[in-house]
Amino acid sequence: MKKGQPTLIVGIGGSAGALNAYKALLDALPHDTGMAFVVISHMNPTAHSQLAKILQRHTKMSVTVVYEAMPILANHVYMIPPDSDLTMDDYRFKLISPRSGGHKQVDSFFISLANEMSSRAVGIVLSGYDGDGTVGCKHIKANGGTTFAQDLSAEVDSMPLHAQASGFVDFVLPLNKIPAKLKSLAAALKT
Repeated sequence: MKKGQPTLIVGIGGSAGALNAYKALLDALPHDTGMAFVVISHMNPTAHSQLAKILQRHTKMSVTVVYEAMPILANHVYMIPPDSDLTMDDYRFKLISPRSGGHKQVDSFFISLANEMSSRAVGIVLSGYDGDGTVGCKHIKANGGTTFAQDLSAEVDSMPLHAQASGFVDFVLPLNKIPAKLKSLAAALKT
């Protein structure tokens, strides 16, 4: 790993009801984990999202909306822009705009994350409708990464329950328990 590159890249997928989940997770995370966090949120394609500004109030990490070829750095939070699919290549983001249609942005990013980061990929599925994130969790697991689903604290439990039912989720936890587990995963990679 080069200087500034994260030990883990953590994809965080959510939809309906996920705003409070994002805030609670960031509130619980230290600002110096050595990880990068990528928030993949379902948004209206024409929306002018204030999500980055809202989430910035819940962390000391820099919260930035992704742009093409942006480098992925440790101790940063990145937001998918509206009407885009997001992938990554060699610690840089790639944007596909307009998005491919439907709500599969979480799967799209998780699959790319799994292919790029292998055991250093983490996927977290939060509140939302339908099953986006489940196929991505399968890919993360197949490549040696780790997956989480929000427990029954999810405001809309369809996305996390769908992921859990697939058998490709390692940990089902309340949001305030996820940071400690992430820290232990990162520590295990350093040994």
